[in-house]
Amino acid sequence: MSNRHRPRGFVLLLVFLAVILMALAAYSFALLSRADYEATVLAGRRSQSRLLVDSGAEATRMFLAQGRDAVRETGGLWENPNTFQGRLVRIDPEPDAATTGYYSIIAPGMDAAGYASSFRFGMVDESTKLNLNILPKMDELQPGVGVQLLMTLPDMTEDVAEAILDWIDLDDESRELGAESDYYASLSPPYLAKNGALVSVEELLLVRGVTPELLFGNDVNRNGMIDDDEMIEQLSVGSEPDMQLGWANFLTIFSQESNKNWEGLQRIDINKDDLQELQRDLSSVLPSRWVNFILAYRINGPFTEEMPEAEDNGPANGEIDLSTAEGTNKFTQLLDLIDARTSITFEDQSTESVLESPVSMTNPLEFGIGLAAMMDNLTTVSAATIPGRINIMQAPRRVLQGIPGLTPEQVERIIQYREFELNDPNFTDLNRRYETWLLAELIVDVTTMKAIAPFVCCKGDVYRAEIIGYFENGEASSRAEVVYDTTEPLPRLLFWRDKSHLPIGQSVQTLGIVPSRVE
Repeated sequence: MSNRHRPRGFVLLLVFLAVILMALAAYSFALLSRADYEATVLAGRRSQSRLLVDSGAEATRMFLAQGRDAVRETGGLWENPNTFQGRLVRIDPEPDAATTGYYSIIAPGMDAAGYASSFRFGMVDESTKLNLNILPKMDELQPGVGVQLLMTLPDMTEDVAEAILDWIDLDDESRELGAESDYYASLSPPYLAKNGALVSVEELLLVRGVTPELLFGNDVNRNGMIDDDEMIEQLSVGSEPDMQLGWANFLTIFSQESNKNWEGLQRIDINKDDLQELQRDLSSVLPSRWVNFILAYRINGPFTEEMPEAEDNGPANGEIDLSTAEGTNKFTQLLDLIDARTSITFEDQSTESVLESPVSMTNPLEFGIGLAAMMDNLTTVSAATIPGRINIMQAPRRVLQGIPGLTPEQVERIIQYREFELNDPNFTDLNRRYETWLLAELIVDVTTMKAIAPFVCCKGDVYRAEIIGYFENGEASSRAEVVYDTTEPLPRLLFWRDKSHLPIGQSVQTLGIVPSRVE
């Protein structure tokens, strides 16, 4: 009798198992559907966060297009949280604020001693770094300068420095400790030296002796600073603190500055061949004393003869006959004007006049005003831009230490003096616009200033922005590294690199969100 009922119970068990399996299948399907939905939403959020970065990039471009005065009046580019922190792009109407989107722009900070420290809300002037593509030209200008500049980088060795220069210079002749195509052709796989300009700093990884650890240090997410999650690796790379960011933090291929005056007009090239055109250009911005001295210097060069103090130097002003004159003498640099003398015979006069330079150190106040006028309006470079000079106002200590002609004591004074807030627009503040403030404030003498002038400036016109797009709930974020060229009235993008695959390094609360929406 019991055997007769066993099949009925067995079927019931099978039905029960089938129901369980179907429920599990339905549950699994629901989980997979939910996961797929969440993945789709997250992918959408990530795409939207890239649009937040795009918004930040275009807003920054328009901010830079205002011009230097407007940018300075609205907080500048160094530390400006009002412009670069937690900029609201989209407000989510729902209470959970899931799609309330922002962008922030961050940059490496610097302490008072000139070392990397934390971060700031601002941009990076590329002229605060060494321009790799200019090093061979600097080496031609002054042999050994390229190696000297590279050797200031932490943990740099002479053989690696020479290998870098060999990679960039145009020839295929190896330096004593360097490496050219014959070395790289022996590798597996083989390749040739670039022998030309770099297209990215990362290209250095092809150079003999350059490793990812040396180039990037512990900066895993490549944002130019050591974030909290990177601190645990801080002692593993490099023996010096500023090596934690690697060499990439000190190098660029983009730096250049506009060869224009403070009003945005092209400076006057005092070495131009057409002296009549030069006279017209100079007369439009400078007094006749300046015009006559520069023209006389171009015609007759410096006057080096000894003159008794009682002797009459002749008339100080007059008309110069330029119909047959030739400007055979040229200025090597603007600083040749300082305390120089020249001579000229003016029209309708029979005696030669000895002219004193309008830029003289004998009167400090007049010298400061004259120095600022000279640097603002004049140039010896005919090009519209000047590449590769180092911004002494913001460059880190490491970069300053490599400038040829500067002593460690002078580097220390530059770092100390540049922190001072000045309030003397008729003299000192004007000179702080130009690298010659070092001379005006007696940090260096004329000889040293002439030696370092080809390598330094006070402001570049190419800027790097690390733009982060994110949502208030921290659900998704994107990053991009954008480089802007502001040498023209409408800034243009030189470089764009998507870094969305890398962590942002800061929390959304640190980056900035609307306070009223924080729980």
